[in-house]
Amino acid sequence: HPACPACDTEARAYHPGDVAEVLLKEHGQSRAIVLFPVDVKAGQDPASLVRDLVRRGFIRLRVRDEIVDVTVETASEIASLFKGCRELEVVLDRLVLRQDDRARLVDTLETAFREGGGRCVAEIIGAGRRRFSQAYSCQSCGRTFETPKPALFSFNHPLGACPACKGFGNILHYDEDLIAPDRTKSLAGGAIEPWTKPSADWWQKQMLLAFKRRGFDIAKPYNKLTQTERKLLWEGEGKLEGINDFFEYLEGKRYKLHVRVMLSRYRSPVSCDTCKGTRLRPEALAVRVGGRTIAEVADLTIAAAAEWARALPLSAFEREVAKDLLVMLTAKLGFLLRVGLGYLTLSRQTRTLSGGEAQRISLATQLGAQLTGTLYVLDEPTIGLHARDTATLAGILADLAKAGNTVLMVEHDRTMIESAHFVVEMGPAAGEKGGEVVCAARYPEFLAHPTALTARYLSGQETIPVPRRRRKGTGRGLVLVGAREHNLKNITVKIPLGTFTCVTGVSGSGKSTLVQETIYRALARAFRVENLSMGRFEAIGGIEHLDGVRLIDQEPIGRTPRSNPATYIKAFDDIRRFFAALPEARRSGLLPGDFSFNTVGGRCEACQGSGLQKMEMYFFEDIYATCDICEGRRFQPKILAVRHRNTSIHDVLNMTVAEAQSFFANSTTISVKLRLLASVGLGYLRLGQPATTLSGGEAQRLKIAGELVGLTGSRVVRGLLYILDEPTTGLHMDDIKKLLTVLNRLVDAGHTVLVVEHNLDVIKTADWVIDLGPEGGDLGGEVVALGPPEAIAVERASHTGRALQKYL
Repeated sequence: HPACPACDTEARAYHPGDVAEVLLKEHGQSRAIVLFPVDVKAGQDPASLVRDLVRRGFIRLRVRDEIVDVTVETASEIASLFKGCRELEVVLDRLVLRQDDRARLVDTLETAFREGGGRCVAEIIGAGRRRFSQAYSCQSCGRTFETPKPALFSFNHPLGACPACKGFGNILHYDEDLIAPDRTKSLAGGAIEPWTKPSADWWQKQMLLAFKRRGFDIAKPYNKLTQTERKLLWEGEGKLEGINDFFEYLEGKRYKLHVRVMLSRYRSPVSCDTCKGTRLRPEALAVRVGGRTIAEVADLTIAAAAEWARALPLSAFEREVAKDLLVMLTAKLGFLLRVGLGYLTLSRQTRTLSGGEAQRISLATQLGAQLTGTLYVLDEPTIGLHARDTATLAGILADLAKAGNTVLMVEHDRTMIESAHFVVEMGPAAGEKGGEVVCAARYPEFLAHPTALTARYLSGQETIPVPRRRRKGTGRGLVLVGAREHNLKNITVKIPLGTFTCVTGVSGSGKSTLVQETIYRALARAFRVENLSMGRFEAIGGIEHLDGVRLIDQEPIGRTPRSNPATYIKAFDDIRRFFAALPEARRSGLLPGDFSFNTVGGRCEACQGSGLQKMEMYFFEDIYATCDICEGRRFQPKILAVRHRNTSIHDVLNMTVAEAQSFFANSTTISVKLRLLASVGLGYLRLGQPATTLSGGEAQRLKIAGELVGLTGSRVVRGLLYILDEPTTGLHMDDIKKLLTVLNRLVDAGHTVLVVEHNLDVIKTADWVIDLGPEGGDLGGEVVALGPPEAIAVERASHTGRALQKYL
């Protein structure tokens, strides 16, 4: 029900049955008068109003707390009685509030609501008056509210969205931390970052001049400025324009793209003052069910929301109306609880969910459908899942199969494969050397198969070894103090530099919040890589021991098909030089630039080197067809005529990395880069494969290969922190073995590798482990254990430790 903001009392909409229930419960055995109100319009003739009421059978009225029989009053008496009256009440019935007379009471109330335009009044003799309305209205002041509609509670609908923030929950404001990122600098030394740009030079000069005229020290650090100096700097004075005026001036130039880009660098989101981040308008937040607004319910965890729905204090009428809704709500919450997501809040944004949490939400949706005779196809459902949750997931999938369904999944996880009834092994290798069925058998027969690579790992014939010794690092560390974003409980962690460190814990324990939202964003801001809003923390130390930070995530490496593995690791530059050095190219006067499909010269101009031509469909999605000039070869005939061992540059781009390694065996610069690609398990990719077609795992490994290429360059950077979030996603055990070799190469080269990971084969090889938990959501966010894997394995409170024991 809506709550009146003025009186802080519940506004309810009543039906005759509700009113009868309230009166009998609260005033049983009392004498009562049932009335309905009639509005008296300005200038209305009282006599005609009374005649109309009498004609309809209503002869007793209550006017100014006095009940009169209008049939015995004269016209002049009625006129005198009604003078200045805005409302009168018609008496319908007098009765004693007894359960035996409930039918009579309900009948009277129905008449009162009908005649009173949805309003009625009950006067309890000796206990005062009660007003009731079929529209939502305040019992104290009579203020009415609109009848709630579903759209009112949606921040995606204009009817429900907060008018101030348009339903986003936050508004962008100019952030002092971004405008003055280094507060140790003075105004003269460039403390105001946007004023260091040549286009803003005038603003800087006029402010420096104003400071000098007032005797202010322009060499004083920004963080030492007085309140008066700051006010002058930000707000200006008279004709002197400050920082606020500068941004106001730029707001008037927002129609220019470069101005919008510039402004975005200095703004960050803050919670909307109007809706306090709830994203809804006040009318939606005035409605309460079970004492809570929809925003308060959305902020509950799934477990708490399920308990709230179960214990709702509803009347018999309300429970009947909400019966089907409550059944659906409790069922859906129950499915989410079953897949282990009780710690998530209902308002949690999906983009902040871990991969495992998103997978399990999808699975809960399927469980809710309760289908039979259905084929479920799952692609790596254990992505992002902790070993504890994997066992739960295996049980859920087994239940789906028992219900008469068939479950087909692509999976690399040991527990899931062991729980399968039937296993199909594809291979024997990747890319061109794959695509065959190596084995298709029930699990016991599969495990005994002599050539199935997966079976060899599961049976112990192939292993990922535990390191003989753990690195101690450089003796220095990156220390984060007081991290408290989302569910982090004011924790302090130290990452030993020069080590391979794993951050572990069950899904929702705070791993990504700690590593990506807090550590990475703090370092990215310190090294001027990105200006993203950081997770909250007290302090961070040890940055001076690092030379930079790299986040190697699974985002695509390029937004257009022109980007490919060869161009990303700079191997294509060497390949172009290789072809330009061939005798035929030299005779034709061709240069390395002519062998590029991105520049004018040697590319096919009909398709501009893409090999495809776009056909605009206007009302439909555009269609891409093979270029009929170059037939998809991307280059002009004179470029394709240059061949090495009867192979053109187009043919090279169609080679896999493994094939190209053999082809360029005599070219050291090219073969070194290709070997690095193969070392991260990407030997099956084609050199010219569009980056837009790569999976997230492939893109991540390609980025790692790019970093390895950097280690072979002439300008090698030392002391970088590499951050990876679940790099084993989509990897076979054999590929994980290769990946670990690569990551250890980065550490051996003087860098630090920080990995968020669930894979126990990776965790067991780490030098240092930070285990968060003990559970997810509000029950997580604490450091459960710190140390090498052996120390984690003996920690009783650690779910990771228990799972790790059999791997060490």
